[in-house]
Amino acid sequence: MISQLLAQNSILVVALAMVAAGGVFYAVAYPLLSGEAKMEKRKAAISERKRVGRTADRNADPNARRKQIADSLKELDAKQKSKRLTIETKLQQAGATTTKNQFLIYSVLSGLALAIVFVVLSGNPLYGLGGVLIGGFGLPAWGLNFMRKRRINKFTTELPNAMDVIVRGIKAGLPLGDCLRIIASEAADPVRTEFRMIVEAQSLGLSLGEAVERMAERVPAAEANFFSIVVNIQSKSGGNLSEALGNLSRVLRERKKMRGKVTAMSMEAKASAAIIGALPFIVGLLVYLSTPAYMELLFTSTTGKIVMAVSLFWMFIGLMAMRKMIQFDI
Repeated sequence: MISQLLAQNSILVVALAMVAAGGVFYAVAYPLLSGEAKMEKRKAAISERKRVGRTADRNADPNARRKQIADSLKELDAKQKSKRLTIETKLQQAGATTTKNQFLIYSVLSGLALAIVFVVLSGNPLYGLGGVLIGGFGLPAWGLNFMRKRRINKFTTELPNAMDVIVRGIKAGLPLGDCLRIIASEAADPVRTEFRMIVEAQSLGLSLGEAVERMAERVPAAEANFFSIVVNIQSKSGGNLSEALGNLSRVLRERKKMRGKVTAMSMEAKASAAIIGALPFIVGLLVYLSTPAYMELLFTSTTGKIVMAVSLFWMFIGLMAMRKMIQFDI
C-alpha cells in the first residue's frame, strides 16, 4: 500500500516537473520563435531614435533655425516677385469689381481728359501728349497699386483675429470647416471675402490646402503664405492645428508690432525727406510771387529750360535715393 502511494506521488511529482519545465520553455522560447523579441527590439530602437531626434532638435542652434526660416521666407517672396502680374490679377488683388476692358476704357478716358486740360491751360499740343501719358498710364496704374496695397494691409491686420477665432473654435470642439464659415460670415473685409471664397471652393470639390493656396495667390502677402503653409502641413502630416495657428497668430502680431516700430523710428527721416523735396518748389514759388521777371527766364529761355530739366532729374534721383534709405523689409 505504502509502495503504491510512493509510486503515485513520484509520478505526480514528475508530471508537475514536466509541466513546469514546459511552461518555462514556452515563456522563454516562444518570443524568440514568434518574432516578438525582435519586434520589441525594433520598437525600442525606434523610440530611442525618436528620443535622440527630439533631443537634437532641442539642442539645435536657434540661430541656424531662424536663418533657415528666413531663407524660406525670402525664397517665397522671390517666387512671388518673379511672377508677372497681369491686369486681371492686379484687379483681383485690389478687390475691384472692374473688368480688364472696363479698366482700359477708364484709362483711355482719363488720358484724353487730362490731355484736354493740359492743352487748354498751356495752349501747346505737346503738353497734351504728356497729359495722355500721365492720365492714361500713370494715374490708373498708381490708383490700382494704391488700392491693392491698402487691401493687403487690411488683410494682414485682420488675419490674426481670424486665426484666434479658429484656435478658440477648435479648442471648443468645432470642426475646422465650421470655424472657416464663422470667419466668412462675421469677420471684417477683406478677410471675410477671402474666407468665403475658401468655403465656396471647398463646396465645389477643392481640398482645403488647394483653396488656401489660391487665397495666398489672391493676397500676395507673407502672412497669407504662412497660413497656407501651416494648413497644408497639418493636412498632410497631422498635428495640433490649434497650437500651430496660435503660434502663427502670435508671430503675425509681433510682425505688426515690429512694422509699427520701424515706421515710428523712420518718421523723422521721412519728414526730412519731404521737407527737402518740397523746399525747392516752395522757394521757387515765393521768388516767382515776389519777382516774376526773375523766374520767368527759367520758362522762356532755352538755357532756363535746360537748367529746369537737369535740376528736376537730379532732384528725382535724390528723392529715390532717400526713399530707398528709409524703406525697410520686415
